[in-house]
Amino acid sequence: MNNEQELKEIVRQKYSEIALQDKEDNQASCCGATCCSTEVYNIMSDDYTELNGYNADADLGLGCGLPTQFAKIKTGDVVIDLGSGAGNDAFIARAETGETGKVIGIDFTEAMINKARANAEKLAFHNVEFRFGDIENMPVTANVADVIVSNCVLNLVPNKDAVIKDIYRVLKPGGHFSISDVVLVGNLPDALRKNAEMYAGCVAGAIQREVYLELIKINGFKNITVQKEKAIIIPDDILSKYLSEAEISSFKSGSTGIFSVTVFAEKPVEEKEACCAPGCCN
Repeated sequence: MNNEQELKEIVRQKYSEIALQDKEDNQASCCGATCCSTEVYNIMSDDYTELNGYNADADLGLGCGLPTQFAKIKTGDVVIDLGSGAGNDAFIARAETGETGKVIGIDFTEAMINKARANAEKLAFHNVEFRFGDIENMPVTANVADVIVSNCVLNLVPNKDAVIKDIYRVLKPGGHFSISDVVLVGNLPDALRKNAEMYAGCVAGAIQREVYLELIKINGFKNITVQKEKAIIIPDDILSKYLSEAEISSFKSGSTGIFSVTVFAEKPVEEKEACCAPGCCN
């Protein structure tokens, strides 16, 4: 199904449309995409509204978890939000890091960047900025972030390994991330995985849970922890767009599961070389 650049363009176009929709429209669709259901299919069932920093104008209802709740953000931290959308997670992160910290949101959809910047200006937040760019090659120097958060974004990126490598590059030694994402257990039916609209709707771009965790491990992260996990149920009227009745029955009775997970991991602290006076080392 398409090459990486085509898939990224599909996502960019969909999320440009989403930036112009209201939250209610987004919640009645697959992660904000246009495969609308008569049942509200909002895989982000966690409630943000009671969290410090929550801003209704920045909440497009697109997430699949609450990574900031688990991110262990401290006062003064530099925090990066990958796929920052209209700014919701970035503003909540700012409430944690305070006036002495800094939050950088990165998104590759210009409409989202414009919306986030407008929201930040209305709130007079001078230590929150939004940068246009790909999260596989962030417009950020190395070893700058104490914490990285992301909410339902990596599943939309074809090259997840590149994103994880760049997260490692950008984090300070000893820094960490907390990322909410969509993963699979078992294989999705081909009709779901190959459909471009479902790809933009978060599901078809998801990879196997164990592969996801292994990617994090092989890229050098330590203390990898699944902080939260919940099942995602796709309503029949969405499944019927892609599968026959028999295929829906088989899909539901099989071992395949779609899950939202929030994963924490740390970049190791680099060991300092021993320092000794001339003549004391052999």
